[in-house]
Amino acid sequence: MQRFTVHARVSTENPPAVRAILRRLFPAGSVTLTGDPKELVVQGEMEGADARDLNRTLLTELRRAEKKTRLRAEWSFEGTTEKFFDYVPKRKKVG
Repeated sequence: MQRFTVHARVSTENPPAVRAILRRLFPAGSVTLTGDPKELVVQGEMEGADARDLNRTLLTELRRAEKKTRLRAEWSFEGTTEKFFDYVPKRKKVG
């Protein structure tokens, strides 16, 4: 298991429900509202096998609370950063 750092923007129609899930998944992280009342910014850490699995797990949990939730996330581990939009990987940066 590896510990990944995540920085994400979450757009949702139900911020209170999604915020509760994010606080449960990232108890030591930060979850804040942006200027848009339907968007949250998340910073925290999760353990898992790889960034793709963690991203899938996170978005699946969020969509259980609100189907129309969108996730833009960057997962980092030891100098490698992987970006995702919802379930789709967008870019992998090494170094």
